[in-house]
Amino acid sequence: MAFFSWLKDFVNLFYPYSCVLCGHPLHGNEEILCASCILDMPRTHFHTFANNETAQRFWGRIDLEHAASFLFFHKGSKYQKLIHLLKYNNKPEIGVFLGNLYGQELINTSFANADMIIPVPLHPKKEKIRGYNQAEKFAEGLSRQLNIPVRNELKRIKFTETQTKKDKEERWNNVKNVFSPVNCKNLENKHVILVDDVITTGATLEACAIALKTCKNVKISILTVGIAQ
Repeated sequence: MAFFSWLKDFVNLFYPYSCVLCGHPLHGNEEILCASCILDMPRTHFHTFANNETAQRFWGRIDLEHAASFLFFHKGSKYQKLIHLLKYNNKPEIGVFLGNLYGQELINTSFANADMIIPVPLHPKKEKIRGYNQAEKFAEGLSRQLNIPVRNELKRIKFTETQTKKDKEERWNNVKNVFSPVNCKNLENKHVILVDDVITTGATLEACAIALKTCKNVKISILTVGIAQ
């Protein structure tokens, strides 16, 4: 192991890894992002108070235990680029990295008491094209820190258009009745964390939660990488 560590450091002298946002070389134990970009992250700290903006987007729509988002998502910011790299540039490691970071903040919260983490599913056709589900990668990072298993207990039963550029009503019409539980027996009396990348209107997450609620006594919390402003 010491040899491989030395070899990695030697290679990095000539081909240094760079921060995916600012391009500066990564040092020591840094990965994906440099310390400066991590420090500058627009964290919401929503997990520290119940009536946060993520939770409010579901008031009167679906009953949730807890809801939070890791980052504020501003159009045009460099952190929008981070999400874009995760979703469209074959960078699944970014999702795991962000899940690890947020999971560290959630260890001593009520989220850590959940029974399983369920990523919002992609349609198999879209996942085949992308090569992975970005929400599942975020879930993997959360799982490592919280020691909660990731379970694909939701399936997308219809192929839908992208939600981008749709208004609130169009988003809901696009995703309603699209999701279904895989096996309600696995969900009965369980507290699950539903995970997605960015929440805008919350239509997709609401449709997923409604599908999960068809199973007996399911309690649902929600976590996302970002919340659109």
